[in-house]
Amino acid sequence: METAPAQPVQIAIVPVTPFAQNCSILWCTKTMKGAVIDPGGDVDRIQAAVAETGVTIEKILLTHGHVDHAAGAAALAEQLKVPVEGPHAADQFLLDEIPASATKFGFEGGGRAVTPDRYLSEGDALSVGALDIDILHVPGHTPGHLVFVLKDANIAIVGDTLFRGSVGRTDFPYGDHEQLIAGIVEKMLPLGDGVVCLPGHGPLTSIGDERARNPFLPR
Repeated sequence: METAPAQPVQIAIVPVTPFAQNCSILWCTKTMKGAVIDPGGDVDRIQAAVAETGVTIEKILLTHGHVDHAAGAAALAEQLKVPVEGPHAADQFLLDEIPASATKFGFEGGGRAVTPDRYLSEGDALSVGALDIDILHVPGHTPGHLVFVLKDANIAIVGDTLFRGSVGRTDFPYGDHEQLIAGIVEKMLPLGDGVVCLPGHGPLTSIGDERARNPFLPR
């Protein structure tokens, strides 16, 4: 029986902001078209990384509205002349607060509020080059948090939902720990143990490792 070849995808991680956030450049090797995911700041560094890849960026994707994930989105979109897509509309209030948050946390160059060209919801069609991306809405860390899944490549860009041995903070006025855990258990764990997770901070992990060892997830 023949099996379909894996989709041609490459990802480069560019740590940005004082929070060492994992901004990522994702691209389709077939078309050399890509997306920058969560440009939280240090736009010049992101631009240099894009140039090094030789990729043509066609959009910016945001998993959620926190400053360390989105503060550079408006400037980068302006420079690259590309649209911003995501997060879910429920995070617009956080995107509006970016300038104040960037000042509070000492982001070099500050940050600009951004209104996405397209909000994203679970089930929406999303593509980068020839790559199809599934969207999961996994609130709890923020109300509009999204997870981007490349099923054929067994990769999930999980933002601040799931980390190696931990889960996203929910000690915000809008946070909801039970909602976050339910979303991870009901939507992310079923992706399969072999799915590699790229979180917003820290090292890569996998669904299988977190299912087996993460102390925040039910056994």
